[in-house]
Amino acid sequence: MKKKIGCLHAHYSNIDYIETALSAYNFKLSHFVDPGLMQRVTSDPSFTEAEAERKVKDQVEWIVKTGVDAVLITCTNYIALLKEETLNVPIIKIDEPYFEAICKIDEPQTILFTNPNTVSGTMTRLQHYAQHHLKTLDIEVVVIENSFEIFMRGEKEKYQREVANALKKQNQQRIVSVAQLSMVAAAQQVEREASMTIINPLDTLVSSMVNQLKLS
Repeated sequence: MKKKIGCLHAHYSNIDYIETALSAYNFKLSHFVDPGLMQRVTSDPSFTEAEAERKVKDQVEWIVKTGVDAVLITCTNYIALLKEETLNVPIIKIDEPYFEAICKIDEPQTILFTNPNTVSGTMTRLQHYAQHHLKTLDIEVVVIENSFEIFMRGEKEKYQREVANALKKQNQQRIVSVAQLSMVAAAQQVEREASMTIINPLDTLVSSMVNQLKLS
């Protein structure tokens, strides 16, 4: 029997990434998308963090009530807003397998972002994860300036070129990773063309989900 996974996204583009990555496995995916929450968090000073936390909690509880076996959250800002809740299904957070992979590395690392609004939440969670696992990280953060606006305009090919070009310019002496799902295609392209390894949150997620939900 297929495992039913409810996926909570902050942007519709994440659906294709998740569908493609998990298509080979015994999952039945349903998708719930709310781009408005993060827009309000970043643009409405009157919208409090407590209200944002309550909204994410309500969304996750709604998804659980649809009868899923697990909930996958693909937005790091949503994850940061979700307090530890006691629910009767697993909550799979896309960044935790990614953090696990990063924390296994002792060499200097560079993490690239295109969306500056995701940097603070992601890096705060990464530092907490590292401290909890008694790891000290040497990490440089690089934001590819003005690239996320290209993505939001729907110019995916141009966006991918911008990300790929930025990846190729990185110091080859550092371990490189990308922090956002929208960057995965460019990272995989550069891996093929430049024969360099680039950690991404999609590959680490798939491996973790297969193990966690005991699929072969």
